[in-house]
Amino acid sequence: MGRKLISSGSAFEAQIGYSRAVVTGEWVFVSGCTGYDYKSGAISPDPAEQAEQCLKNIAFALAEAGSTMDEVVRVRYIFPDRADFPKCWDVLQRYLGSARPAATMIVAGLMEEAMKVEIEVTARKGSAGGETTTTGAGDAPPQ
Repeated sequence: MGRKLISSGSAFEAQIGYSRAVVTGEWVFVSGCTGYDYKSGAISPDPAEQAEQCLKNIAFALAEAGSTMDEVVRVRYIFPDRADFPKCWDVLQRYLGSARPAATMIVAGLMEEAMKVEIEVTARKGSAGGETTTTGAGDAPPQ
């Protein structure tokens, strides 16, 4: 099974030696995206606007891979400031609300001070439209 490498044109990809996304079979792995507009090089100081740009960058990479946001099965959010996470919930809901992927939020420093959020996803082609079940999480453990 071969691999398809997808580039955003970011100088970091060549300098560091990675791809914006890698496609192998039905799986699409999208590297962490920050809030930079890759065409203009601009980044907003607002965390929610950065999250929006992150998700636009991710949606573009997924489209290049033949996938969509609705096929995202895993997402990781990285925030230097945990207080910025709730500021982004409306944006995250808009882009990932129907996919409802497994998610993790991590608090960690990012490469540049201007970066307020980094988001990475994994998608599985053909997986959109799954069912929702309740596991009883939060209930007392079985006796």
